[in-house]
Amino acid sequence: MPHSAARPPALDLIGISKRFGAVHANRNVSFTVAAGSIHGIVGENGAGKSTLMSIVYGFYRADSGQIRVHGTEQTIRTSQDAIRLGIGMVHQHFMLVDTLTVLENVILGIEQGFRLAPSLAAARTELLRLNQDYALDVDPDALVGDLPVGLQQRVEILKALYRGAEILILDEPTGVLTPQEADHLFRILRTLKAEGKTILLITHKLREIMDATDNVTVMRGGAVVGTVKTTETDKSQLAEMMVGRKVNLSIAKADRTPGPVVLEGKNIRLVDRRGCVLLNDVNFTVRAGEIVGVAGVSGNGQSELLDILAGIRRQTSGELLYHGQALPALSGTEAARRRSQRIAHVPEDRMTMGLVKPFPAYESAILGYHHDADLQGDKGLARLLFDRKKLIARTEGFMTEFDVRPPDPMLRTSLFSGGNQQKIVLAREIHRDPDLLLIGQPTRGVDIGAIEFIHRRIVELRDAGKAVLLVSVELDEILSLADRIIVMASGKITGIVARADADERRLGLMMAGEAIPRAAGDAA
Repeated sequence: MPHSAARPPALDLIGISKRFGAVHANRNVSFTVAAGSIHGIVGENGAGKSTLMSIVYGFYRADSGQIRVHGTEQTIRTSQDAIRLGIGMVHQHFMLVDTLTVLENVILGIEQGFRLAPSLAAARTELLRLNQDYALDVDPDALVGDLPVGLQQRVEILKALYRGAEILILDEPTGVLTPQEADHLFRILRTLKAEGKTILLITHKLREIMDATDNVTVMRGGAVVGTVKTTETDKSQLAEMMVGRKVNLSIAKADRTPGPVVLEGKNIRLVDRRGCVLLNDVNFTVRAGEIVGVAGVSGNGQSELLDILAGIRRQTSGELLYHGQALPALSGTEAARRRSQRIAHVPEDRMTMGLVKPFPAYESAILGYHHDADLQGDKGLARLLFDRKKLIARTEGFMTEFDVRPPDPMLRTSLFSGGNQQKIVLAREIHRDPDLLLIGQPTRGVDIGAIEFIHRRIVELRDAGKAVLLVSVELDEILSLADRIIVMASGKITGIVARADADERRLGLMMAGEAIPRAAGDAA
């Protein structure tokens, strides 16, 4: 049904508030979503976006406020209430059963009676219609576990449409997609909009907001900062609304001529205990004074490669050279040995591998470097113990240099925001003046203000002649920071390109597993 100005708003949120103990997740949130529109919701981590949408979908119950659906006030106690009202949600982490077919996943939970055959037959007819109407291109008989993530996401959309969704909520829908899959998703969303559906799009990617939405609501600290027409704003204004200050979204990076090879991987192969090949003959180099980005959809070998380079995991075969010398095979102390050789590592998951949540910040800030002589006492038995004053003083220096907020070394690590936790890890690793920095997902779960700071520090390292290998699933981040880009798919390198020769289309094809011939100058 085409959009009509006479239609009531698809969704009215009026004074929605929600607390979890002392945390005020939503504060008197009010805004309106026009029927037949794509409405973006943006904000930093902890801004209250997902909590709000969980209230709309019935996962949480608001402490106060009203929800009006198509002009009528509704009480939504469960997700079944939301579905009955025509609200569907596609979660960031898909709610699918890998061992069932697409058709079986779609009807799961809404089978009619004990006999499945009639339900499956009716569902098949409806799925074929939805497939055709919205160009979803999903085989009803395919096993979900055999489908790439882009098609799995379309199964989630099919599930919602099959249940009669007129309002569709998508939470960070492109986080696991290649650029081509993301483009296809947004074509689907525009088709849904043209048919009169209403889309709520939660994303931290401002470019997607500008490209796809009609209106955008910005949240900060659990409250609405403002709702604006997308055509009347830009990325800089939205970033300023999200953070509360001006943010420089561009990365100043002068051209540099890389120096000698610092790290080289030769035929790196990794096979797990089940015989699955996780890395297959990976070859690459990283030079002094350059940032090499490793791009790819999550789960294609990047994490395993980073663990091997950091000395956390042993490769099955192949050789690693550091400054031309072979790095020894993994042992119980290999990660510590590599740190002593000025190889720093910022892990992908800071909370499980980079920090200890119950520790005060001054203890998290020395993890991995706790044997440093300058942290021990000065005399006698004191040399076997930490000097607490030295630990606190070092952390105070980190906090000043890296703008960690609040600048309190005694505060428990878990109480810092994601961006400030990441700054603590980055400060700890950079403090030793490494020749090589291995960094995984540098801005995952980090707000825009901290992203700006972290990117600047990475570029400063490169400009100081250090070698940086950066793994990120954020293609914008790779394109902004990297001098050369390695693309991985299914544990293989499908291409290595100079930044000047890279664009989203070329990288996206390689991320999908299509090997692209190297251009002149795209040396490993």
